[in-house]
Amino acid sequence: MSNTPVTAEEISKAIRDVPDFPKAGIVFKDITPVLADARLFAGCIDLLMDGYKPGDVDAVVGIDARGFIFAAAVALKLNAGFIPVRKQGKLPYTTHEESYDLEYGSNTVAIHIDAVKPGDRVLLVDDLLATGGTAAAAASLLQKLDAKILEVRFLIELSFLDGRKKLAGFPISSLVNY
Repeated sequence: MSNTPVTAEEISKAIRDVPDFPKAGIVFKDITPVLADARLFAGCIDLLMDGYKPGDVDAVVGIDARGFIFAAAVALKLNAGFIPVRKQGKLPYTTHEESYDLEYGSNTVAIHIDAVKPGDRVLLVDDLLATGGTAAAAASLLQKLDAKILEVRFLIELSFLDGRKKLAGFPISSLVNY
């Protein structure tokens, strides 16, 4: 594995377009080629945690399911806890829930009521910002727990869908923009 830093352009070139998935008219951004390349995957994690060091963040929150991949790795490197925001009915303990609309339907996400303590500094990480509904629902759950959201970070942003509007008031960054 090369020690040369990974660039957003390299990551972008490795992301595969899959037309008509999960339904006609949607072009799915497939990150599995990025994950399969150890250098690119490690580079994504480095870029997603850029500007933060161990001690800056109490927890990294990942959104079900692909967000878990990145958030858990970022949490390890930042010596922070990992908190999952899961689809409704997937967490075993008492939860807060938030429903939202997404680009091809609707959904509900949940977080354990004791996932973070009031004032905990959290970094919210997901693979994709599209319409912003999922991330906004996750941010709302974190606000219910009185967490301090430091930033919302994404591997990919589909800027033409204007998902940032639903996250107004939060610092947002994305590695790759389409």
